[in-house]
Amino acid sequence: MNFFSLFKRKILYQIKKKINIDIDKINKETLDELFHYYGSDKANIFIKTKKKGHGFSEFYSKHLENLRKEKINILEIGSYAGASAAAFSKYFPNSVIHCFDINISNFIYYSKRINVYGLDINNNKELDNSINKINLKYNFNFFDVIIDDGSHNLSDILLSFKNLFKFVKEKGTYIIEDFKHPNYYDRNNDVQDILIPSMLNNLKEKKFFKSNIIKTIDQNYFHKNIKKIDVYKGNLKDSDICFIEKN
Repeated sequence: MNFFSLFKRKILYQIKKKINIDIDKINKETLDELFHYYGSDKANIFIKTKKKGHGFSEFYSKHLENLRKEKINILEIGSYAGASAAAFSKYFPNSVIHCFDINISNFIYYSKRINVYGLDINNNKELDNSINKINLKYNFNFFDVIIDDGSHNLSDILLSFKNLFKFVKEKGTYIIEDFKHPNYYDRNNDVQDILIPSMLNNLKEKKFFKSNIIKTIDQNYFHKNIKKIDVYKGNLKDSDICFIEKN
């Protein structure tokens, strides 16, 4: 993604009229209801198609329910129109949500607790700039939750995990949605490297593995700092999600 394309998308985001969810008085209690209401495919039923969504709601609730009333920081990679960010802002009323996406011109929601950053996650300079804006450079204990729902390309999943897991708080959670897409679809298997299920299995067993992206020094850090990995299957054939809990 070149500079001018990103710049154009940022301008479109700035001038686009958005839905102010801070004044949205809705009566939805469960996370699945919120996902459905705002149009996230994380819901059991995807409102746009009236068909099954990924059905990730129960897994999010299981792992994150204890944070519901806490003051927390969430990072979502791949926010698209902002549906899940909107739902999370309502489910976690004391949260601040940061959204990374390559095309923020799609974003349709506004909240004073949602911050949106347009960047290519593969571009280290853009990533560093966004990290500096959040003031993370010297704060490796910031996010309670990081969610990777980005391109689902193998390279992006590996690089995001390598670069951002360090910003998860102690006892925080790093989540990867649809992590088997590189197994299922050639378009997402864009590099010759370890597939995510194999990486997760090796990390669970604290074994080292071959990777051009996740170096030995990174693996050593993960072995020392990962407490638990839980993997779940959602509603669809390609709905896979994992929750990686930090020590």
